[in-house]
Amino acid sequence: MDAHTVPGPDQPTATRREWIGLAVLALPTLLMSIDLSVLYLALPALSADLHASSSQQLWSMDIYGFMLAGFLVTMGTLGDRIGRRKLLLIGAAAFTVASVLAAYSDSAGMLITARALMGIAGATLMPSTLALITNMFSNAKERGVAISLWMSCFLGGMALGPVVGGVMLQNFWWGSVFLLAVPVMVLLLVAGPLLLPEYRDSSHAGPLDLLSVALFLAAILPIIYGLKELARAGWATWPAAAIVSGAIFTVLFVLRQRSLAAPLLDMRLFGNRRFSISLALFLFIGVVQAGGMLLINQYLQMVEGYSALKSGLILVPTSVVMIFSIMTSAGLAAKGKVKGPYLMAGGMTVSAVGYVVLTQLPTLSGVAMLLIGYGLVMIGVGPLAALVPEIIVGAAPPEKAGSAASVMNTSGEFGMALGIATIGSIGTALYRSQMTDAIPAGTPTGVSDAARESIAGAVSSVPQLSPGLAESVLNSAREAFTHAINIVSIISAAVFVISAVFAVTVLRRATDSAAAVPAEPIAGEPQNIEQPEQDAA
Repeated sequence: MDAHTVPGPDQPTATRREWIGLAVLALPTLLMSIDLSVLYLALPALSADLHASSSQQLWSMDIYGFMLAGFLVTMGTLGDRIGRRKLLLIGAAAFTVASVLAAYSDSAGMLITARALMGIAGATLMPSTLALITNMFSNAKERGVAISLWMSCFLGGMALGPVVGGVMLQNFWWGSVFLLAVPVMVLLLVAGPLLLPEYRDSSHAGPLDLLSVALFLAAILPIIYGLKELARAGWATWPAAAIVSGAIFTVLFVLRQRSLAAPLLDMRLFGNRRFSISLALFLFIGVVQAGGMLLINQYLQMVEGYSALKSGLILVPTSVVMIFSIMTSAGLAAKGKVKGPYLMAGGMTVSAVGYVVLTQLPTLSGVAMLLIGYGLVMIGVGPLAALVPEIIVGAAPPEKAGSAASVMNTSGEFGMALGIATIGSIGTALYRSQMTDAIPAGTPTGVSDAARESIAGAVSSVPQLSPGLAESVLNSAREAFTHAINIVSIISAAVFVISAVFAVTVLRRATDSAAAVPAEPIAGEPQNIEQPEQDAA
């Protein structure tokens, strides 16, 4: 089969082996996304046990995401070259060892090191799993369903993180949250060689360019670090300088890739309009969703007064409806009843309606309205989550599937950081603007300054006040924060409407053009990919 032929519905259907293999691939994906959020609940206990400073606490949380984002492209490309199954199994073994090290860390430095190793190992898992799925399911309809199941596990795991973490911490010590990985990765190591075929680029892709790896790390890590710091502490020179530095190295990285015969990341992938347009939509919606999720969690904890665990439980229904939407969208697309761009546009319109509902979120007793509004948002995100991964990976030649998957995953990590920085900063600015003249008279200077800075500052500083004054300060802070969510929701609704229009115009034209014109090989691209080793067991 030509490397650029898009499999049609008349191609062989998957066997039981492929579907069981999908389950094996979905488990580490679920675990990976849980691990992105589970540490937040364990942080107080491990900080007390390890005597971690505030800086060490931040690094123990952030280093995992930094390393994950920094090594995704490298690992995606490496898997294309040495074998996706091989890299997946190497990563699973490394992730198991790093998880045990994290669970039994006896110092903050050891925990940070273990989390860094977990991030690097995790970067081998995500692009390898998605790329293998595209190889295992040659039938387009089945591939769409398989990728939707994979995405449901990934997004569902992020919502389950606080819940799973809370249950573990109620029954075991803080290190138990890391040991969740061990049985899952052992299962992958045992079942992987039996169920997963090997795929690699057999076109003599050349050695891995280490300078490109270094340039990419120098590009992506400072940008994500800078965005996180700006979101956390506001404007400062060093985070801004880090972003500028990252931008400079990004230019150098791109120039380096254009000069290589076997680049780390083939920039010609971005010349495919379906690839680049879908990636842009994925990024923009990720920005809005990450920022919105941050504010909604703060609302539940700071305004409504729920614990992190209870807040996670309250939001579980929104994740359930999102997963239902993802699978329904995959089914509709597979049956050809609705074109992908129209399906995505319809979903984004529903999300826009959900954000309109959130513009009316009240200061107190707003959980029901929050669930209705955010539930609509998550339903609307379903078609995008179901269809975009297949478009992005399917738009690339099969031998570049791992690289394409890594670009999508890196875009997701970047979108989360950018969303927290931008949407979070907008929310903070709106809150501070409302609080300028809202502090009750007679409030001590230290308390008023903390309350004007953030709602978390208000909540933490009022216990020293008299009950009446404390309630007045809290009421002002709650009203200001809810007002910020209302305004941010207007902005978010507008972004979704614009994205919906973008999908039915630009993306639809790109999709129609791709369907009307036979796919042509990328200039200079080899036309063969090693066949799967079906007898690899």
